[in-house]
Amino acid sequence: MSSAETPAPAADARTERRAKRLAKHLTAFSKQHGGSAEGVVEYVGRSATRIVVVGADGSWGDQVAPDYAVGRRAAELAGITLHDSFEGELGLKVRTGQYEWKRMAGIQLGG
Repeated sequence: MSSAETPAPAADARTERRAKRLAKHLTAFSKQHGGSAEGVVEYVGRSATRIVVVGADGSWGDQVAPDYAVGRRAAELAGITLHDSFEGELGLKVRTGQYEWKRMAGIQLGG
């Protein structure tokens, strides 16, 4: 393995610091919503990754990480059970409220 393929120690330390910061938020969410959470880490674009979490009570939320490695590490540190996609079992656990329904209807109706 060449030095170009090996991450620099400073990059690893920065990834860990960023992941720990996000993990605090994910852990707090888990505690507030039933004590556990499941989620998925998804690419948003070149410079962002979204961590979508669903609490044991069906509430959901998200955090944005600067890259996939940070997002995945944050979820691991927070004890989030990760899925490959949001479809199927994980999606069925989501409980939506009035806010989400109003928001979705507004988007669909152009407002």
